[in-house]
Formats: sequence, C-alpha cells, structure tokens
Amino acid sequence: MRTMQLAATALVLAAALGAAPAGAQDNDRLTPQARARAHEVMNRAITYLREQQDQTTGGWAVNPDGVTFPAITGLVIDGMLHHPAIDPADPAVSRGVEFLLSHRQPDGGIYDRVLPSYNTSIALSALAHAGTKDAQAAIPPAQQFLIGLQWSEDSASVEVSEQLGVGKVDASHPFYGGVGYGSHGRPDLSNLSFMLQALHDSGYEAESPPFQRALVFLQRVQMDERFNDMPYARGATEGGFVYATGPEADQISEGQSQAGVYEESLDDGTVVSRLRCYGSMTYAGFKSYVYAELSREDPRVVAAHGWIARNYTLAENPGMGDEGYYYYLVTFAKALDAWGEPTIGVVLAESEGADPETETRRWAEDLVQTLAALQQPDGSFAIKHERWMESDPVLVTAYGVLALGSALGEP
Repeated sequence: MRTMQLAATALVLAAALGAAPAGAQDNDRLTPQARARAHEVMNRAITYLREQQDQTTGGWAVNPDGVTFPAITGLVIDGMLHHPAIDPADPAVSRGVEFLLSHRQPDGGIYDRVLPSYNTSIALSALAHAGTKDAQAAIPPAQQFLIGLQWSEDSASVEVSEQLGVGKVDASHPFYGGVGYGSHGRPDLSNLSFMLQALHDSGYEAESPPFQRALVFLQRVQMDERFNDMPYARGATEGGFVYATGPEADQISEGQSQAGVYEESLDDGTVVSRLRCYGSMTYAGFKSYVYAELSREDPRVVAAHGWIARNYTLAENPGMGDEGYYYYLVTFAKALDAWGEPTIGVVLAESEGADPETETRRWAEDLVQTLAALQQPDGSFAIKHERWMESDPVLVTAYGVLALGSALGEP
C-alpha cells in the first residue's frame, strides 16, 4: 500500500514539477528583487572572507601549528569565482590558488597529511573553475589520484591502499564504487559526492568508468528495495539516501545513517527498524545521479526526487536538525541548480486514497531569503551547530557563498 501511495504522489508531483508561481515567468528561478538581494548578501559574505585570508600564506583557516585543510581555501575560492565580477586574476583568488598548489603531493593529491579525498576533491573543483595555466597542470594528476581512491577492480596500488583505506573489489562487494576518508577503511556517500562533483567540474564524462562505478554504490545507499540489494534496504520505499553501506571496514553490509533509525509498523503488525534517510545525503545522491546523466524517468531519480518533494525545507537539514546545516544548504543548491528547474512541487500533506496536497516553491528564492536572515553584521553567517567543523565561520560562510552562486546560476 505504501509503495502505491508513493507512486501516486510521484505522478502528481511530475505534473507540478515545472509549474511556476503565479505571476512569474516559467524560466525565472529568482524575481529581480530576490536576485538583487542575493548579490547583496553574497557581496557582504565575500567581503568578510577577504578579511579572513591569511596574509602570509594566502590560504584560509590556516593552522600554523598543525594540519591545515586546503579544502576550506578551495571552498572560498570556488565560492568567489561564482561571483560574476570576480575572476582568477583577483589577488585574493590568485593567492588562494597558489596556496592550494603548494599542497600538491607526489601522488597527485592536494592535501596536508589527512583527509586526502575530501581535500583533493574540493581543491580540484576550485582549480577547474580558476582555469589558470598552473591550475590546469594540477588537474590531471588530481583526477587520477581521486579515481585511484575509488573502490573497484582498478583501485590504487596496495601500498597506497594500506595508507588511504581503499581496496580492490568487484561489483559484488558493498563498497564497490564508493570513496571514503580513509580513516574508517570504508567509503561513504559524502566523499563520493565530492569526488563526482570534482570530476564533473573538471570535465569528466558521465559515461566514464568512475561515474558508472559510482552508480553501483549510489544504489546501495538509496533506501529503495527495487534497486538496493543490501539487506538493510529490504522493504524500504522512501527513496532518500543514507551515509554508507557500513560504519567500519569490518561492518561492510550493515548500513549507516548519521540520522540513525526509525521504526515502521507493517500491515501484519510487525515492527521493523530502518535506516533514516536525511537531507544532505539525499541531495548529494540526487545530484550525483544528475551528473551521471540518468534519465529523469529513471526510477532511481524519480524516487530521490519524490523524497525531496516530501521533505522539502530550508529550516533544517531534514532528519538531522541543525547538524550539517550549511553543508545541506550548499548541496541543496547545487543539486537543484544541476536539475535545472526554477521551481519544484512539494508535498504539504498526504492521506491514503487521496491526491497529496502540494504547492510549488521557487527554491532559489527560498534559499536567498534563508541566507539573508542568517547573515551577521560582519557578513558571515550565524553558527547553527558545531558538528562537521561548522563552528568555523569561514567554512559556513564559504558554503553560503557557494549556495548563493548556485541559486543565481552563476557563472
């Protein structure tokens, strides 16, 4: 019964998907007033970020006494380059690019001792958008380094595998197609999403092996039994995404959601526990499907879009509250920008035997209003939660600028 109800909801939403609000042009994602407001908020945020640049190194969030995350500099640069009036010759951008390049490693990665996939992926996106001669020279080695971190038949050498936590496996293995931090010895959707974003930004084709291998892992972290062959997906119909196929290297098929589990009562009275889908990972999975150029009628895409429609909000990271909130905002914006529709039909209420109550939202305008309300007098964005480094105002402000750039559709 639940599956039939979700299918009916998907049909109703398909009809509403491209509908624009009354008085708006069909291709408008922002009214002129909202576009002006987005530029105003973005300008103030970039002014704040300029003031935070380390004058000695040219990076951001530099730790002179320990490990530095080049990814934060990459996020700032990438966000600034989404502004229509900022180009790679901008002094802050060019110094930031030099900082990233100073962290190139002999293996092609761009990192400082830890989190090689995370840092390299974000740095690669920034370098691809910078497009300078030196940046372009760093792109192929970084691409090959990341591809070597993907769990597959072609994973990196044994020596690199032991250091970075990746192994050679075939498609039957739950880790196949994924990418991880290395520290847990298993892949996760967040790192895979960053890698696919980087490969997409730097020109990799959707038909290439990294994208095709990624589809196997994506299906296994999407909670829908029609295409997820993992035991934790049996009976699942939600269509959203969870974090990983297992929490550690020796727990390969238990599944993992940072949002925990919930209980569902079946028609026969049985109560089962299921992994809870959540916002940031669902938008990350949905965006990855778009970059892999799956058809809009593909059931995996339809299922993910249906979860988004039923859980649409900018008040929180659905399923996680304030945890990972700004990561959620930027993933939300990049996913819907990639999807390409100015509006989205969202479900307000559902009842068995009746069409769902829906409304049409102009998602980019909702995002601009949300970030405008969160902006502080100094141009940064208010801290919502400390988890996943979001106590750092530079990081959350860089996320905000990137989200605004996607909302504006610039560049």
